Amino acid sequence: MYFIILILVLFIVVFVISYRKSNGENVYKYMSKNASIIYEKYAPYSFKEVRQKVKDLGQEYTKKQYTLQVAVFSISSFLVTYLYFYDIIVSLIYALLSILVIPYLTYLRCNRLYSEFIFEQIQVYTTNTIMEFQTTQSFVKAIEGVYESGVLEDPVKTDVKVMIDLAYANGTIEESLKYMNEKYDYYIVKNMHQLFLQITNEGSKDAGKSLENMSLDIDMLVENVYRDRIDRANFHKKFLKFGIMLYLMVMLVQFLLGVESYVAMLDRPEIQLILHGILILNTFFILKGEKYYNENVGAE
Repeated sequence: MYFIILILVLFIVVFVISYRKSNGENVYKYMSKNASIIYEKYAPYSFKEVRQKVKDLGQEYTKKQYTLQVAVFSISSFLVTYLYFYDIIVSLIYALLSILVIPYLTYLRCNRLYSEFIFEQIQVYTTNTIMEFQTTQSFVKAIEGVYESGVLEDPVKTDVKVMIDLAYANGTIEESLKYMNEKYDYYIVKNMHQLFLQITNEGSKDAGKSLENMSLDIDMLVENVYRDRIDRANFHKKFLKFGIMLYLMVMLVQFLLGVESYVAMLDRPEIQLILHGILILNTFFILKGEKYYNENVGAE
């Protein structure tokens, strides 16, 4: 046992020294290079755009943060699985497998940040379009004003420009609204567009009141979304603590049975199979929770 701890401590010391001397470059250089090659070859084009936008927003992890993430995942996996099996080889295999989870977590995180960014842009688009329309009394002039104001960022800004071009090319706003509705499936977008279509085609004596009510609806939605994000972030922290406790339940088992009795049980294949199943199920449970937290951002 002391030999295992000594090896682990030496590994951490070597990692820290090399990391501090070279800002982590020697540690991750080879892995980063090959990971980038694989990413560029196999990552979907849509996700490349998502990740690039996250980088542009300054919210992408740095190489140092990714390196520390690899270290935390591998070392934690090694320690936890050693408590399960008391086998260095098995623990090293799990440590390596845990690193493979990081790209998936990165994928989930980038999609969440991108979804939050898009929602914020949609809020800006709808709110400012309503404000501009109250001045111009023209939907096309309103979105032109929003586009030229500089409050929007790509990809929403580019899509608004497409709307403007479609409106002038067709002489109507129907194609413009259809294009935006398909790109951004938010009910506030569809409801606002439907109202503007009705006002444009039929006119409305109560347009000002209707637009005011829609602005209040948007404000209420935004407030609910941000409150939901805070609640979900707090729940996420508790969820991760619970997941970690599930992994460490083996310590309670060893306390009740005694370490010697527990180690003796590890010679039985069915016990080994059960322990592997527990680790896999716990990991699957945590990954499902991470998927839910990152995908369901509460925008609609």
